[in-house]
Amino acid sequence: MNALSAFDLPADLDAKARPDLIATDEEHFTAIATTLADSIADLSERLDVVRKAPAGRGQQALDRDQEVHRLTARLRTLNRFGLDLCLGRMVAEDADEPVYVGRLGLTDRNGRRLLNDWRSPVAEPFFGATHGNPMGLASRRRYRWTKGRITDYWDEVFDPEAFEGNAALDDQSAFIASLGSTRSPRMRDVLGTIQADQDAIIRAGSRGALVVDGGPGTGKTVVALHRTAYLLYSDPRLEHRRGGVLFVGPHQPYLDYVGDVLPSLGEEGVRTCTLRDLLPEGAAAKPEGSPEVARLKSTADVIEVIDAAVRFYVTPPEQGLDVSTPWADDLRLTRHDWAAALGSVAPGTPHNEAQDVILDELVTLLADKHDPDTEVSAPVLRRALQRNQELMTTLNRAWPSLDPVELVADLWSVPAYLRRCAPWLSREEIRLLQRKDAQAWTVEDLPFLDAARQRLGDPATAARRRRAEAAAEAQRQQRAEVTFEIVDAIDDADDTMIILKGSDLQEALIEDIPRAAGDQDELNGPFAHIVVDEAQELTDAQWQMLLLRNPSRSFTIVGDRAQARHGFTESWEERLDRIGLDRVEISSLSINYRTPEEVMAQAEPVIRAALPDANVPTSIRSSGLPVIHGDAGDLPDILQAWLAENHEGTACVIGDHRFRPMPRVRSLTPTLAKGLEFDLVVLVDPDRFGTGTEGAVDRYVAMTRATKQLVILT
Repeated sequence: MNALSAFDLPADLDAKARPDLIATDEEHFTAIATTLADSIADLSERLDVVRKAPAGRGQQALDRDQEVHRLTARLRTLNRFGLDLCLGRMVAEDADEPVYVGRLGLTDRNGRRLLNDWRSPVAEPFFGATHGNPMGLASRRRYRWTKGRITDYWDEVFDPEAFEGNAALDDQSAFIASLGSTRSPRMRDVLGTIQADQDAIIRAGSRGALVVDGGPGTGKTVVALHRTAYLLYSDPRLEHRRGGVLFVGPHQPYLDYVGDVLPSLGEEGVRTCTLRDLLPEGAAAKPEGSPEVARLKSTADVIEVIDAAVRFYVTPPEQGLDVSTPWADDLRLTRHDWAAALGSVAPGTPHNEAQDVILDELVTLLADKHDPDTEVSAPVLRRALQRNQELMTTLNRAWPSLDPVELVADLWSVPAYLRRCAPWLSREEIRLLQRKDAQAWTVEDLPFLDAARQRLGDPATAARRRRAEAAAEAQRQQRAEVTFEIVDAIDDADDTMIILKGSDLQEALIEDIPRAAGDQDELNGPFAHIVVDEAQELTDAQWQMLLLRNPSRSFTIVGDRAQARHGFTESWEERLDRIGLDRVEISSLSINYRTPEEVMAQAEPVIRAALPDANVPTSIRSSGLPVIHGDAGDLPDILQAWLAENHEGTACVIGDHRFRPMPRVRSLTPTLAKGLEFDLVVLVDPDRFGTGTEGAVDRYVAMTRATKQLVILT
């Protein structure tokens, strides 16, 4: 092979290096390389021009920033890859020329399509074709790239007449072959090996909730990540300007593991987080110590509790109020006026921001009570009312600004308050929920804190707005003084100049100073679509955290009922209907591509003993390595022997908190191992994981993390 070849096939694959098999590819890769170089140069030049252009204001500035982001993201993807942008090729039954599929679409200067984006309809047969449904394909070729060059490729033939020119047929598909490769600390690129059952789910529509149900090793996480990228490409309703997509994982090690996948698919704007990340208190929150308290909080109607807690503080004045303004004395605000003002707040308005809405309504009511000949603008009247101490005191009593942290803390420290907000609780349950340190936050408190924040808004919003208005007032006064000085200095000022003194025109001359606002939390939403992995673990209360961020109820829900530590006896439809999702479709994955038969043979009885109807997938591969049983004292020798024999890959010790991690060997609990995979998994004293459903699930999850070998030490 020459030095410029895209192929770097090892000696034992010489049969695949024949010119009649790869010459067409070589020619095509040459064209791709040329176009890539041109595209990178063009993008760099366009990006430089856009960055040097004036930023502008308003929509112009926003459009410029978005164009910079778009060009930067595409340039970063092109620089990250090279020829390995190409995933493979396919030949239709009625065509002579292959169609090439890539991570991105790529067109040369003459308009020739060199690569079709993997998410485009054209590329669908590349992933979806099977021998039972070839989708019009005669053949398909997938490449394995290593450091930018092809080190192997596999052909699949769907039409018997297409065998000629496709002699690179193997007894393993590209996907099965990839399963035997060693694991790394981060999820490897698997785009080129997406299977038909997975691809069908990836390309499903985004309306309503789609549940991807599957056991260990079925590729649920792969589907979730690629579906995220696909939906952002195919559904304009989900683009970033309309909310974008939030991806929620079970824990931080999981997010670290999958962190490279979405950027490698060209999607860098997806927000990823755990439920803990949604709140500042999440990082330090500990699991609830009492199972009964955890149950009460996890099954509570969080929104109803918080709404009742907020309503407790809304107290319309029972007496009217006389208000004086610079233009009129003793204007009367009746009880009905107050009720109308408080009732003007639209549903969904954050409580702490609603005070301004109420004040605006009071301004309207008092303006109507002025003499019709009195000319005063609403902004001027509003500023005058804000200086009325009695009015503002009455308003603050009727609709006080509330702190979400203090609101929730009061629930756990004032029994009468909790009884009023959750009247269905018994006296004993209320007693259980009280604690000495009301702000010693637990994981189960997070949905309440989140609902309070969403319902109240930022408690400092009103204060920041008043500071901004004070700054505007200072500017207003300064400009008014300058204007008056100019007019008064002109001896023959005509009527046109004199009207500059008018308050309405003065108001119009003032710049529109934007109201101050706190930094918007990028995880507050609303999002157009939310993807949730390991969703079987979410409680009803935790689901409310996500529903508050997704008004459209568009979800991808990924999970396995058999891996729910606290049990999952309902169907997915029943669970989701209870928390408010009624448009639900279920898609199942039943093929275990990851876990060897040897491991599943011992893992299946573990979970079936606790959950007889568990969706245990069928393994399609064997590692040839038996499950080893031994003594806990053998752990150091087992790891040293494995490291000596395996110079790549990763291992994990699960269940021994005393074990210190070492290079390529991690130490995790069963919970933190969920969603991850390792070449070697060593379970230490799995009987200590517990009894009942929780213990069985922990053992099942831990055992099925192994992609090659499992060792169980007792």
